Amino acid sequence: MTSTDTTVSTGAVAASISANAERLSRALNDHMRNSFQPESRKTLRRFNASEVSELTGISMSNLRTRHQDGDFPEVQTDARGRRSYTAGEIDRIRDIMARTGRNGDAYRPGRRDGDKLQIISIVNFKGGSSKTTTAIHLAQRFALRGYRVLALDMDPQASLTTMFGYRPEIEFAEGGTIYDALRYENPVPLGEVVRKTYFHNLDLAPAGLMLSEYETETAYALQHRLEPPFTQRLAIALDEIEANYDLVLIDCPPQLGFTTMSALLASTGLLITVVPSMLDVASMAQFLEMAGETIRALEEASGTIDWDFLKFLVARYEPTDVPQSQMAGFLRSILLDQVLNTPMLKSTAISDAGMTQQTIYEIDPGQVVRKTLDRIMESVNGVADEFEATIQAAWGRETD
Repeated sequence: MTSTDTTVSTGAVAASISANAERLSRALNDHMRNSFQPESRKTLRRFNASEVSELTGISMSNLRTRHQDGDFPEVQTDARGRRSYTAGEIDRIRDIMARTGRNGDAYRPGRRDGDKLQIISIVNFKGGSSKTTTAIHLAQRFALRGYRVLALDMDPQASLTTMFGYRPEIEFAEGGTIYDALRYENPVPLGEVVRKTYFHNLDLAPAGLMLSEYETETAYALQHRLEPPFTQRLAIALDEIEANYDLVLIDCPPQLGFTTMSALLASTGLLITVVPSMLDVASMAQFLEMAGETIRALEEASGTIDWDFLKFLVARYEPTDVPQSQMAGFLRSILLDQVLNTPMLKSTAISDAGMTQQTIYEIDPGQVVRKTLDRIMESVNGVADEFEATIQAAWGRETD
């Protein structure tokens, strides 16, 4: 058998890979456009009165009364008189309640005078641990709860950016990502790459493949002692826009490189996702050991690094899976109250929504089995609400 029977020349391999990439890119582009017709950009659905009540804490009866009394702005109603609200209209109602309601501060849970910007890295050493799923659902939930949120994509694979309806390999091929604000040669202000999204109160600092260059450039910068060092670059970039936000949620890549370390060193808190299986827990232990050693070395060089909190989230959890339940119990016995009480359940609702780059907050509730949606919504909301209490405690506030 000749070599041509079993191998392909280098040129043919490269051409084949490039051709496959081009076909996939075109197909994905067509899929995105078909999914978001009549526009290629995503839009956010409206929310019903029950959802508004849950998000704001305003009772259904008080919501109706305030509308009848003219305290709240008129919103869209259907033929049966049922109201529906945009995220912006929900926010305006929050403002009214903050001014006129009892315990008005509760309706504006974000930063107050003296509160620092909370920068939270969502990390794990292993891919498939629901980092991006967690990041975008927390970002959207907190935005709907009234926080000003920046979602920051630090993964060159740019999955978080894609979830916002962008095609990074096309739209950011020439720049416009977080890399532009971090690069060592002629960095731009972070505000120039931050984009408003279709989601009220939620902005995005996108990523793209060029971000992978940051690893190589940082190694060179360390050799030549370029300033500022990677340990400070993201923190400095965020300082420029810190007044605009209450929360920054960072989706980190599944590796402990300079990109991840830049995020960790800029953060005020960490959320580590872990799937409750032996392999995933072993991988997380490895990540923690490596991270600990690296941070100790950095502290010796540049001083103490401190976070307000370190939390673990059990993700992709299946309560009926006995080995998973045992592993989750094992994690809680070792890590105690660092593990959030509420797990993020594995759900077909999340995976189905992801097929069109959507979250459970974006999909039309009428298109999903009600029981399935209620189950995952309770889980995701529970995770977000528990983690919100952690953030509030970091600001020195008591929560119920």
